[in-house]
Amino acid sequence: MKRLTIFLSLLSALTMISQSYAQDEYPVMEGPYMGQKPPGMVAEPFAPGIISKEGWELEGVFAPGMKEFYFTSNRKSATVTGFRQENNVWKKYIEFPRTGEIVFSPDGKRMHMAKGYKDRIGDGWSEQKSLGPMFDRKDWGIMRLSTSVEQTYVFDDYKSNDVIRISTVKDGKRQAPKKMSSVVNTGKWTAHPFIAPDESYLIWDSERAGGFGDTDIYISYRQKDGSWGPAINMGDNVNSDKAEFYASVTPDGKYILFNRGMDDEGNIDIYWVDAQIIDVLRAK
Repeated sequence: MKRLTIFLSLLSALTMISQSYAQDEYPVMEGPYMGQKPPGMVAEPFAPGIISKEGWELEGVFAPGMKEFYFTSNRKSATVTGFRQENNVWKKYIEFPRTGEIVFSPDGKRMHMAKGYKDRIGDGWSEQKSLGPMFDRKDWGIMRLSTSVEQTYVFDDYKSNDVIRISTVKDGKRQAPKKMSSVVNTGKWTAHPFIAPDESYLIWDSERAGGFGDTDIYISYRQKDGSWGPAINMGDNVNSDKAEFYASVTPDGKYILFNRGMDDEGNIDIYWVDAQIIDVLRAK
């Protein structure tokens, strides 16, 4: 029951209250990837002591172009902090309340946040807009919506027993979302899908039989006939006996960012690992 309470609080992230944090002071971070040394084939904490520290730090994503980084923390309420690289130095430039898990369109022009989105305007972002009645349903609990170059949407729904749905565009018209097959929708806590820009694979998390304990990260590869291949556990280089969730691939295709944690102290950190593991698993 304790884990259920923590997990649902994380997914909704609407009114969660925690200890008060002072304004963070970040060290000088220069170079690619927020100045961090890239990981190898075994997952490591991302920016330990800077981004990943005590408390909740989750949903880390780079924007296309790799010049912006965003993550969510739990100050007085769930808050998104954004950094921008200027003259090779990363500087905090924006902070706003979290209203959904951030996923960027492949061209970087749109910031999706669950049922809503913001469009890029110059160096900033528009006000939040709705995806419309097809998605803005009260009986759907969308946490994360991911999109491909072809504007296929894949999203989760915690109000419908943790399922993942897909919506394609045909002849320029948005198609009604459909529940994905049991390849994806098996197990508990099935959520946080990420579709590759070219739709060649889908990554999500779920608690399934044969896993490493708690929720693990899985991948399915698109087959030649357009179907989705079997769900493959991404292995112990990614997964552990703790919860792993909210995986995404950096826009340059080189690394996977994800969350690990949800322990008894409520600690959640951002991890990353070399994305070559995607090709390794595909070859098996």
